[in-house]
Amino acid sequence: MVWFLVSQLFSLFLTLFRFRLTSETDKDLEILILRQQLGIVQRRQDKPIKPNRAEKLTLAVLSANLKKQTKRPANQFRHIIRLFQPETVFGWHRQLVKKKWTHGQKNKVGRPPTKDETKALVIHLALENNWGYGKIKGELSKLGIKLSLTTIGNILRDKGIVPAPVRAGAIGWKVLMRHYREQLLAADFFTVETILLQTIYVFFMIELGTRRVYLTGLTQHPNGHWVTQQARNQVWLLQDNNTEFIGLIRDNDSKYTEAFDAVFESEEINIIRTPYRAPNANAVAERMVRTFRQECLDKILVLNQAHLRRVLNEFLVYYNERRPHQGLDQQSPIERPEPLTKGLIQKRRILGGIINDYFRLPASAPVIQPA
Repeated sequence: MVWFLVSQLFSLFLTLFRFRLTSETDKDLEILILRQQLGIVQRRQDKPIKPNRAEKLTLAVLSANLKKQTKRPANQFRHIIRLFQPETVFGWHRQLVKKKWTHGQKNKVGRPPTKDETKALVIHLALENNWGYGKIKGELSKLGIKLSLTTIGNILRDKGIVPAPVRAGAIGWKVLMRHYREQLLAADFFTVETILLQTIYVFFMIELGTRRVYLTGLTQHPNGHWVTQQARNQVWLLQDNNTEFIGLIRDNDSKYTEAFDAVFESEEINIIRTPYRAPNANAVAERMVRTFRQECLDKILVLNQAHLRRVLNEFLVYYNERRPHQGLDQQSPIERPEPLTKGLIQKRRILGGIINDYFRLPASAPVIQPA
């Protein structure tokens, strides 16, 4: 208790000494600031202290004048500004100054900004047709839109679109794959663990254009001879389907031997090797592996190789003939006939109900209860 009284008296002595050194104007400003804060507290006794705009304005102006006269740093105003951090109050003042200098600039004179619809049209013309600035300007003039070459260039540069000569220097992979995808195959492996922890290798191929998938083979001991024989079987199947391809995309797995490549090259199908450790170069096949797992294999326990073959065959019948694909405008790899618009909607259970396939029955057909 004694030390508390001593500390209070010492603090009071320092305060009186500071007041003796303070001018009358500074004292008046400090009194005004303290009275303003006291008024805020009295008005909001039972509520969180949140000043309105007028109170912020008053505190900010008074504190800024006091700081200007005394020329002291903000951290030395804590004995005067008690409800808020001094930096907060001076921040309010900086906002007032900023509003002062930006007030009225909305009505400044100058060229009006380009409409968002016009910008989107410029970007669309550049990307879809690989046109330069002059060609885009000419096409826009046909549509009644006047833009300078500088404005067109700024719009495209803001979107990271390089000039037409640079864009036309090389064909992008997206354009190239869209042009040739109907004539490309992709091959890949993935593994499945049985309930007894036996590893089964699944070898499949997929058409990039139609997304049709072929189950090429399953084995527990893949090697070059086995893969080559599966390649021969696949080539015979493609010949029976009267499908022609110009390339096969594969990775650099050692199971793809020279004999494997020779099987396809004898049918004038070029081998396209992906770069090392670049799965995105064979993205369609990699995405198909994910589809196998997410929609089928992650929902069942595989007993053995025969069970896995039956599961994959049933899934691929649904995948190739019935499953809608967003990339194919909701069609299936093997194009479905026009759907019926009338008739009872029925459900077909695939793999015991893991997947449900819905279809309509003709009005004259008997009703089939789902299994």
